[in-house]
Amino acid sequence: MRFIFLIIILSSCSNTNNQKFSEYQDLILLFQDWRVFEEPNIINGVHDYSKKSFDQRRPLFNEFKNKLLNFDTSGWTVNEQIDWHIVFAEMNGYDFNDRVLMPWVRDPAFYQSVWMYQSDVPAHEGPTNHGVLEFWMYDLPLSNSDKEKIKNEIDLIPIFQNEARKNLTGNARELWIAGIENFRQQKDNLLTIKNTLGYNEDDQINVSINNAIESNDKFIQWLEEESKTKTGPSGIGKENYTWYQQNVHLLPMTWEDEVRLLQRELDRSWSSLMLEEHNNRNLPELEAANTPEEFKVLTENGVERFMKFIKDKEIMPFKENMEPALREHMGKFVPSKDRNFFNIGLHIDPLPLYSHFVHWFDLAEIRDNPHPSPIRKEALLYNIFDTKNEGYATGVEEMFMHAGLYNDSPRSREIVWIMIAQRAARGLGSLYAHANEMTMEEAGGVHVRWTPRKWMNREPHLLKFEQHLYLRQPGYGTSYITGKYMLEKIVTEYAEKLEKENKKFTLNEFFKKFNEAGSIPIKLARWEILDKIDYDG
Repeated sequence: MRFIFLIIILSSCSNTNNQKFSEYQDLILLFQDWRVFEEPNIINGVHDYSKKSFDQRRPLFNEFKNKLLNFDTSGWTVNEQIDWHIVFAEMNGYDFNDRVLMPWVRDPAFYQSVWMYQSDVPAHEGPTNHGVLEFWMYDLPLSNSDKEKIKNEIDLIPIFQNEARKNLTGNARELWIAGIENFRQQKDNLLTIKNTLGYNEDDQINVSINNAIESNDKFIQWLEEESKTKTGPSGIGKENYTWYQQNVHLLPMTWEDEVRLLQRELDRSWSSLMLEEHNNRNLPELEAANTPEEFKVLTENGVERFMKFIKDKEIMPFKENMEPALREHMGKFVPSKDRNFFNIGLHIDPLPLYSHFVHWFDLAEIRDNPHPSPIRKEALLYNIFDTKNEGYATGVEEMFMHAGLYNDSPRSREIVWIMIAQRAARGLGSLYAHANEMTMEEAGGVHVRWTPRKWMNREPHLLKFEQHLYLRQPGYGTSYITGKYMLEKIVTEYAEKLEKENKKFTLNEFFKKFNEAGSIPIKLARWEILDKIDYDG
């Protein structure tokens, strides 16, 4: 049935290939057809990521792209033109993945099927296949229909892994080796699902889980054996990186621009930390929570302080879904010896990390008050939201600090600078990895060396996870800092615009406009806030 529908779309596109379009509603219709096309056909119950499939779909993709380019948007509002650019970015993402990134060919982790947690951004970070099992979305105990659904999803894992063996012909050595860990974790996740559901061993769902685990074990063995033959680079190179950032994520920067920016931010955060420490030299050190009881008090106070700050300081429009969203992610007590980078700060003062958790405010709004545009209503493809979501979350860590969040706790400001330095260091390493001037391990060395107070020295799993993700998804490792810079640039330009108009800048109004733009590339959010299309910035 799906194949027949795609034929209808192809016929429609072919008949209008040279037709000019000027109606916004035609863009909505094209977007809807595009999203149907973007998901591969189903073969044997799983999505078809074979070379044959992409070769067959390329003519239809070209038809979609030509149709989009035949739109005349000159009479459209800024918001409507932004939606056109979103569709344009998604189509460029498809093209780049097909020509260069090819995760289904180069990246074993692409075939991970089981996800236990919700991402803190609109979609999973990094290239993700279309058929994942989202265990976190199921309510327990399972209803009969959900039990059947999850069993069917688990039954597809061996089939999907057999298809993966055919498709994974790439030579990206580091992506290959690092991706093996995803399937070791997938085995643990399948066992967790089995134990969590608690059915009898002979229940059919446990038969399915056991079959999936057996297939997963064999897939790991195959990956390990094949990895011995892999010799090629995993980075996409400077030229491809720049094209990708400018044409897919719509970031007006080159690879070289990002290196300069991240190095500057790394230097700035370190020097600012030193000044902060000097200013606070006569104050007592903040003590970490070292019992579950202390942690509970610390995080409860943290939530109350954060909500009070947003409301009393009029930082942004307060909404009733904010506090529940934050409370769902307050964190759990971790013994001192087991704390990774983020948990170290969380157990000293949770507010720097809670500032970053505006992520969950974003997701609550997507759920409760979705954007009125059908194009912006749900997660955009290919992580093109990264500079907006991650840049915003990182940017407000410092903005909230300057706005007075730590007036009653000066030493907490030190944590903010440490977190910014860590984001700059890991992003800088990822840039050199994509240029194939560093291995993933060497990029991780930059990450560790330039994170203050040796907070990255003690947690190799987080380090490997982050550098692996950033090698898989170009631009994601840098989006925290590049997006932060763009956010600051928008504040500057919007404030200057209001000054010319003899109007007063307020954070509340700014963040209202920024958040109402939706989870879109931050360059487009800039256009919306400034109410003009500006191709130079």
